[in-house]
Amino acid sequence: MPYQWTTPHPEADTDMTLSLWPHRSLPRRGFAAFVLATFTLITVPLYPLLGTAVLWGLLPFLLLALAGMWWALEHSYRSARLSEVLTIAPEEVHLVRTNPRGDVQEWACNRYWAQVNMHDTGGPVAHYLTLKGAGREVEIGAFLSEEERMALYGELLRALRPPAPLAG
Repeated sequence: MPYQWTTPHPEADTDMTLSLWPHRSLPRRGFAAFVLATFTLITVPLYPLLGTAVLWGLLPFLLLALAGMWWALEHSYRSARLSEVLTIAPEEVHLVRTNPRGDVQEWACNRYWAQVNMHDTGGPVAHYLTLKGAGREVEIGAFLSEEERMALYGELLRALRPPAPLAG
């Protein structure tokens, strides 16, 4: 899953940190191999045209298609720079979202008042997760798959549960 808790048991009485990031299905090495393979395959139909004027008529369009694919994959990598870090301390919940362009958005709330909500419909994605508190409602994990958001919802409910009182 593209998220990770720093503690194996969210019920622990210490600060917990949840890090979330978007899926990256194509690593950089695979990106280079894909572009090279596409370039190789796109030039195969040009071999019989070597030395003709038709080659120069087709070549710009094929190179434009390759450049468009390169740009689209690079744009995907840039948008995947998004990350979210949720810190749950005994007294406070703090969410930091770093957007692809580097700007940072923050939200903090008293842990007692923090609520996690799942909106089955009406959000930008199915099973939309939000955190509510301190007069604001913020999204969390909108880039996760539907199943991952549903699993995360249960984990967040357990993590935000008030700590058990100490027996004395």
